Amino acid sequence: MNKHRLAGVLTVALTLPLISGTAAADNTYRADSDTGIEALDYIENEHRAERENRLTEEQKKLLADAKALEKNLNHPFDPKKEAVPAVFEGEELVYDERDGSFTAKGKVDILQMDARRYQGELVTGNTKRQEVDIPDKAHILQVPKNEMRITLDGYKAHYNYGKKTGSIEDATGKVGAHYITGKRFEFYPDKIVVYNGTETKCGAKKPDYHLSADKLTYYPQQKIVLENVRFHVRGKTLFTRKHYEVDTSPDKKDHVFPRVGYNSDDGAYIRWDLSFPVRPNLNVNTNLHVNTKDGWRSNYDLTWQNRGMKTGVTYGHFEDGDSKWIKKEPSVFWNYSDHIGKSHFIYGLGTEYGRWYGNGVHSNHSEYGASLGYDPIKFHRYTLYLKTGYSITRESYDDSRVNGWSYDAVMTKDFNDRWAAYAGYHYNKKNQSNTLFDYDNDGYSKKLEGGFSYRIDDINRVAVGTKYDLDHRKWKNIDYYWYHDLHCSQIIVRYKSKTNQISLRWQFTPW
Repeated sequence: MNKHRLAGVLTVALTLPLISGTAAADNTYRADSDTGIEALDYIENEHRAERENRLTEEQKKLLADAKALEKNLNHPFDPKKEAVPAVFEGEELVYDERDGSFTAKGKVDILQMDARRYQGELVTGNTKRQEVDIPDKAHILQVPKNEMRITLDGYKAHYNYGKKTGSIEDATGKVGAHYITGKRFEFYPDKIVVYNGTETKCGAKKPDYHLSADKLTYYPQQKIVLENVRFHVRGKTLFTRKHYEVDTSPDKKDHVFPRVGYNSDDGAYIRWDLSFPVRPNLNVNTNLHVNTKDGWRSNYDLTWQNRGMKTGVTYGHFEDGDSKWIKKEPSVFWNYSDHIGKSHFIYGLGTEYGRWYGNGVHSNHSEYGASLGYDPIKFHRYTLYLKTGYSITRESYDDSRVNGWSYDAVMTKDFNDRWAAYAGYHYNKKNQSNTLFDYDNDGYSKKLEGGFSYRIDDINRVAVGTKYDLDHRKWKNIDYYWYHDLHCSQIIVRYKSKTNQISLRWQFTPW
């Protein structure tokens, strides 16, 4: 028998399951603002994404060990001709050269050169059939380049690393930015399927909120599909759905759970944005909003979207950053944007027509516009945003027509992890003095915006946002913000000093 009993290290070619894709953080922490301070929120959310994707000490060690393994290879590695090299370590190792079977016992550590690690007290398998079994407790860690990071602890792990398929039972851990548990995980080259599982982005031992479902399917960088799903907050089930999909693509941000708050204009309120897929690229969106002053202030839309085009019909109440409202009864819209060839220039076309109600009047409102912008220009931690546009607005109520240009130039400075600032100039021919509705319009055409933010510590940040009316040469807004992070949610307090108004919003960690 050509069976060898070893104590120490066994090096073989091994490839275990991987899932393509990278975790993307959601940039949806933001302040209600009409001072342009969302530019600072964008910077802060980039910092938040960096902190969320920061490597743990265990992941750093895995990368270092994988790099050392690559350096110590005694032959060039060709991924097209051979499996990824790996090192087995254990207190007792047995390998049969004839059939490729192996057994490893006692603090077994399997390290792959492509930054994957598998640990257990007993590991068996076969290198020719490309199989690995960890029948008892298993720890799985993978940080491959440009692929989803996975950290799982479970039982009865089995992998066919040739087909890149496998399973593990009674597991808990993290997949990308999502904390998950499940009775059974199944791995495939393009997805992960979890049965009887839970899902959340809240890392607390007892998360403030989570989803549970009979079946969860992860398509990295695309979506999560849940069957027979239940939505839980603080241990209470809010509601259930037979089928639910969460878009996890980098440019999509879903508010799976509600936001609650208070401000001087609306009183206490609750907002909840929900999306219901009808067909591919076609969704019904319900943006629920109820407050103690006005009651039901929600809006709904049926929207078709594909690549740069978006069109649909919408109905309901809409609020801008200065607490001005409009009701659309209903309104249809169409928008399209794309780069000009392979250049950095971006053009946009858009139109909207519908029955609007606001300022005590009804009107058939129509608006047409075109815009031209440029990709953000970055240099020395500065970022410059440039955009111009031309629009035509008509109202049936007073037979009015407003047409003219708009110009926007904003500069941000990301000094470091604590300090950030912004300044911007804006011009828009359309304003409250020449249009029928105040919604989404200032009382002047030219304005300056500026402000800064400072992160005090890991859970507290303060900011100031200002707006200056250049037409009448006076300050319109000087607003102060305090952001306070709880372990799975955030509180945002805003004080508008010019009008002595205060607002408070509480929202869960966004998806």
